[in-house]
Amino acid sequence: MNFQQLRSIREAARCGFNLTEVANVLFTSQPGVSRQIRELEEELGVDIFVRNGKRLIGLTDPGKGILQIVEKLLQEAENLRQASKEYSGETTGTLTVAATHTQARYALPRVVQGFRARFPDVRIALQQSSPEHIAEWVISGKADVGIATEGLSQFKELISFPCYEWSHVVVVPQHHPLLLVERPISLSDLAAYPLITYDVGFTGRGHIDAAFRAAGITPDIVLTAMDSDVIQQYVSLELGVGIVAAMASEHTRQSGLQTIEVAHLFASNVTRLAVRRGAYLRSYTLDFILQFAPQLKRSDIIQALHAESN
Repeated sequence: MNFQQLRSIREAARCGFNLTEVANVLFTSQPGVSRQIRELEEELGVDIFVRNGKRLIGLTDPGKGILQIVEKLLQEAENLRQASKEYSGETTGTLTVAATHTQARYALPRVVQGFRARFPDVRIALQQSSPEHIAEWVISGKADVGIATEGLSQFKELISFPCYEWSHVVVVPQHHPLLLVERPISLSDLAAYPLITYDVGFTGRGHIDAAFRAAGITPDIVLTAMDSDVIQQYVSLELGVGIVAAMASEHTRQSGLQTIEVAHLFASNVTRLAVRRGAYLRSYTLDFILQFAPQLKRSDIIQALHAESN
């Protein structure tokens, strides 16, 4: 049994049993991948994969259990590598952070600036995508840390920590009729205009939809985007009323738009930070987490990692 065999098993499952893709990921040949898989099956005395001819089409029941063990073995091997760097006093490396556009644009700059001052020899790779992809990257080890408002707490492979709470605001062009409403605006007030907000699954969109649904109102959402700046750009063109994260309000003022508080209309949101369950976190990774969420404690993070990995 060797690590190349284990990697072949893991990547076959991750790549949808496409051995050509597995070979590309592992920088080897397709026959080589097939041989590694078959040799491990022969050594274990069980079939890990269901086959249709020479093609892999799924996991056998024993294979499902074996895959879980393989994942743990490879994760522990990576933990050993990370621990050796830590104990040798090495403070160089790459910290890969996956985040949504809103988090990367508004929440992370201050944290990254402080982190770079403390760890000038650590490179930061910032990846932006949807919460689903962020979770996948952290689970697979392609990212060390994931940051998003939606989704991260739903994956059993991840440990997620609440970081901060925030609300939505409405953004409108100057002199918009909504600015003349003297009372707190209502959902009906908003529904009288075309709306521009986030894509489904991004930046608290679920709470926006839930509020309208509970009120029995169907809003006219004419445009959606992942990025707060994009939403506000189209609001400035007077294509609709925008609903964005309150943290984007600084850019709103710079764009000549006006904000209206609507915390009474939509439930508040909690941004979470996630790491892979059982992962060994370098000291600089822990430092990054604590800079992003200073209310957390290092001991609590470590305890959660150990508790979740049992």
